[in-house]
Amino acid sequence: MTRSRVRRQPDEARRLILDAAEKLLLEGGVAAVQVRAVASRIGMTDAGVNHHFGTRDRLLEALLRHGGRKIRAGVSEVLNSWLDRDPDLCELVDALAVFYRQGYGELAIALHAAGWRDEGSGMLDPVVDTLHALRPDAATIPIADTRLAVAALHQALATEPLYGQAFRRSAGLTGRTATTPTPQLHWWTTHLSRSLGLR
Repeated sequence: MTRSRVRRQPDEARRLILDAAEKLLLEGGVAAVQVRAVASRIGMTDAGVNHHFGTRDRLLEALLRHGGRKIRAGVSEVLNSWLDRDPDLCELVDALAVFYRQGYGELAIALHAAGWRDEGSGMLDPVVDTLHALRPDAATIPIADTRLAVAALHQALATEPLYGQAFRRSAGLTGRTATTPTPQLHWWTTHLSRSLGLR
């Protein structure tokens, strides 16, 4: 029994292909992103996928750009919501942690492992600028110091969904302190505030 072909607009087909490739990447890493697997997920032929992307390598390149855009857009949305209110560091840490727990932490790590790099887009510049302006020593401390603090926080939050529990256990933490991110998020908020002189 053959399935009838579904004609899709090129933009819709490309979006479906990239969404399926992204799910495969999250489930099984780069090796799982095969043209046949993507085609099977969306009821398309291998030739149909190749028609839109040419080769598996070009599909992977497009997937890296697609995933990178999604991560930048999601982080931007969190930041814009945060900047609309009086900046509260605890709210920012919590909001970014929630964002990355929705699968974006795993996607960011998978994309990085696959070769995608955010080459200095400065997607966290609004946070850096806001936090630096709040520093009582802003006139005497280079903004690079604030950038390093924000980069450390961002790295920790992005890797938390995949590695947080294992890293806490490797440091000898047990029980709830090891299994839930809440104590560590509180630690990050407290120590980031101190390092920026915000307390």
